[in-house]
Formats: sequence, C-alpha cells, structure tokens
Amino acid sequence: MVDVQLWTGLRRFTDGATVVTVDAATVGQMLDALVAKHPGLAPVIAAGGSVAIDGEITTGGRHLPLKPGSDVYLLQQMKGG
Repeated sequence: MVDVQLWTGLRRFTDGATVVTVDAATVGQMLDALVAKHPGLAPVIAAGGSVAIDGEITTGGRHLPLKPGSDVYLLQQMKGG
C-alpha cells in the first residue's frame, strides 16, 4: 500500500482528499489504481503529470518500483523552459 499525496487542485475529483492510499508496486500501477478509485482523475493523469518519489521527481516512467512507506507525490507536470 502506498499513500499518494495529490496537489490541492485535484480535491474536486477525490471527494476532498489530498492523500489517497492505493495498492501498487510501480508508478504505473499507482496511476491506474488512482483512476480506478477516483475515475474523475483519468483526464488529468492522461494529460500528464509528474511523480516524485522520496523527494525526487522521476523520469523513468510507469515501470519504476514503489516501496511501502515511500513518500509519493502526484504533481502538476513539470515543464522545462
């Protein structure tokens, strides 16, 4: 089980929750589980976002492993400039 911290703009899709607990071993499973639990998140996740694990924004994609107890944040997509 992993607790996923969501940015506050997503509260409207999660009945006000900013933390959602899901059963996931990878980033991809976590994203899929978030959508299964809160279908309103589907367009937001499909549009892209950033995932931070234990303080580092990931670049490895959906296959990256998650460990129970990791600090996981779903963030608005980070764009370079």
